[in-house]
Amino acid sequence: MPVLVMKFGGTSVANIDRIHRAAKRVAVEVAKGYDVIVVVSAMSGETNKLVGFVNETSQLYDAREYDAIVSSGENVTAGLMALRLQEMDIPARSWQGWQVPVKTTSAHGSARIEEIPSDNINAKFAQGMKVAVVAGFQGISPEGRITTLGRGGSDTTAVAFAAAFNAERCDIYTDVDGVYTTDPRICEKARKLDKIAFEEMLELASLGAKVLQTRSVELAMRYKVRLRVLSSFEEVSDDAGTLVCDEEEIMESNVVAGVAYSRDEAKLTLTSVADRPGVASAIFGPLAEAGVNVDMIVQNISEDGRTDMTFSCPIDQVKRAEKAINTARDKGDYNFSDLVVDNGVAKVSIVGIGMRSHAGVAAKMFKTLASEGVNIKVIGTSEIKVSVLIDRKYMELAVQALHDAFELEKN
Repeated sequence: MPVLVMKFGGTSVANIDRIHRAAKRVAVEVAKGYDVIVVVSAMSGETNKLVGFVNETSQLYDAREYDAIVSSGENVTAGLMALRLQEMDIPARSWQGWQVPVKTTSAHGSARIEEIPSDNINAKFAQGMKVAVVAGFQGISPEGRITTLGRGGSDTTAVAFAAAFNAERCDIYTDVDGVYTTDPRICEKARKLDKIAFEEMLELASLGAKVLQTRSVELAMRYKVRLRVLSSFEEVSDDAGTLVCDEEEIMESNVVAGVAYSRDEAKLTLTSVADRPGVASAIFGPLAEAGVNVDMIVQNISEDGRTDMTFSCPIDQVKRAEKAINTARDKGDYNFSDLVVDNGVAKVSIVGIGMRSHAGVAAKMFKTLASEGVNIKVIGTSEIKVSVLIDRKYMELAVQALHDAFELEKN
């Protein structure tokens, strides 16, 4: 039988009624002749509650016990979903990560999937099981301990299963009905996309779009897993949702596919740094070791052997960055005149595979922002994206203006 993977997020299984609704969707696919692997998240809010219990109990907790606790939410959902399907006379059973087994690294809290053997589940399919309900977000380390994949890890679980079982498709059910040209809460003209290329979705996810976890899109692109993002709360048709697929499946791409934003950014500048070989390594090495996610980097023109170095990072990592920078200076790794921190910036990006073959996209973006009186602080580019740092108070204006300028409301 062909295999279909269906993933239900926390809002889609938030209570018993919603689990029943999700089970009905699974029944429809079973009736079409699929063997179905259902990957479930914990009920909405459950993981946060479990994390709270851990923090109340121990501030310096054992990461292995943390994973054992926070992974339990998915176990509950998987069992309830399997029970509901059995009540509907559909042969189903739940699977925890260690039972499959989902083999991962030992990095508790942020483990990466290394292998998903298909033998155990395929054996049960051969015996008449129609639905395997898998607890997402979790696996087992080489040491035999429960691991978790990090927030949003159930998306990654679903894509990994689709790749391991050569599934026809991986359907991600969530609380939105697809991928939009930008956030509809900011721009009422935002349009749902029928299809989007893996590369575009990966850029949008990494730049702030919350629809899919970045790692899940990376996996899908690597293994050519066709993803469909659709709503748990609307009727499903053949053209429902957004298909995330290979670029070759999209007949004609718009120059720009979408506008993404990240509200909680910070800009840090080290002034008057020595302009010599190795200084960049001396700055960014300690930042990496401290777990600071550095994004955009700009080095100014050198004058009298000194230069300024500017970079951006998430605002909740500023304190960590300041500590790493000052510690490195105190050790004598490098010196600088001042560390200037701007916590009031946001990142706005345009993304599209059509940029590869069209000139003037960046110029049009900059002209649009200038016409709205929005000053650009930092610019970063890749083959299919242009990102800018701007004052946070202009973020929504910038998103709306760029959406209009590139006419993203049109098909």
